[in-house]
Amino acid sequence: MKRLCDRAEIPDGEARGFDLGRGAEPREVFVVREGARLYGYVNACPHIGTPLEFTPNQFLTAGGEYILCSTHGALFRIEDGYCVAGPCAGMRLAPLALTVDDSGAVLLDEAGTSSR
Repeated sequence: MKRLCDRAEIPDGEARGFDLGRGAEPREVFVVREGARLYGYVNACPHIGTPLEFTPNQFLTAGGEYILCSTHGALFRIEDGYCVAGPCAGMRLAPLALTVDDSGAVLLDEAGTSSR
């Protein structure tokens, strides 16, 4: 398990990105918080693999209803990463397995692939 941050560091209705790994195997991920729920995804659009945000931590539409790919305007549901509009409609973001421990730390199970 890899510690990403404390849950309190991600305000409700917002998202935060994390860089994991460098060099030959860089990996970018992000976590969206909706109330007590956290949703984690690999930060790569399924259309062409580009990072979703142009500005750090700006993963959501202005109203916070969807995850937005800033490259082509694709929209993804927060709860399951399903693309509802854009060039990758019908595809999904790659989910992450997350847990929150008793201290409130957000942990990434790097071996897991589903979000919790």
